[in-house]
Amino acid sequence: MINSSAAPGAPGASAASEAPVALITGGGSGIGAAVARRLLDAGYRVTVTGRGEERLRAFAAELGEPEGLLTVVGSTAEYDRIQSAVDRTLRVYGRLDTVVANAGTATHDSVAEGDPAGWTDMVLTNVLGPAFLIRASIDALKETRGRIVLVGSVAGFVPTPGNLYGATKWAVTGLAENTRRQVTEWGVGVTLVAPGRVETPFWDGYGSLPPGHLLTADQIADSVVWAIRQPEGVDVNTVVVRPIGQPN
Repeated sequence: MINSSAAPGAPGASAASEAPVALITGGGSGIGAAVARRLLDAGYRVTVTGRGEERLRAFAAELGEPEGLLTVVGSTAEYDRIQSAVDRTLRVYGRLDTVVANAGTATHDSVAEGDPAGWTDMVLTNVLGPAFLIRASIDALKETRGRIVLVGSVAGFVPTPGNLYGATKWAVTGLAENTRRQVTEWGVGVTLVAPGRVETPFWDGYGSLPPGHLLTADQIADSVVWAIRQPEGVDVNTVVVRPIGQPN
């Protein structure tokens, strides 16, 4: 069972509201946290998931423990935990309008020379995690005619030597279109947002930020929220966002 915590008052005052609801995986930092802030400011009720309870608590405290924020501790690489996060969101808020598959990890090594010990978790998190989220949430999204947002990467469009992380993001690129072709019949939209280089904790395991200009998490969040808030009947499917100066 997922350990979870909600800001004081969340299950009461906000449960009866008709405000839209979003669930964001990997929402305690980086792009996910930036999307959560944007949506909370726009009047959404938001669930964020993450593996680190302390990070989620710190994020909620940073925002002042808002009434419309629910934090759920758990890994996206485990279907039962994703399903529990969706179920808890529905119990607390009564609906689900948007899911954002943002959680991801990278080993920052190559397929020919890297350490396979970290690859299983990367593939489970980056590929099966979004698929698990889609499966767990699709029935609720059918009811609201909602939207699925998958956070991919430019690495899912441009091959680079030995980049196994990039291979997982190519899988996400394919998953987005495969999913769209099925769920569009049910009125559910699908958007792939593929960032270039972004200054986030993603690079912590790399040891340093890459050279050149980097986008901010807030700039990518603007693209995600723009896609989410498209008019009814409009389905923006692929958004590739690079910083000026990134050639690949």
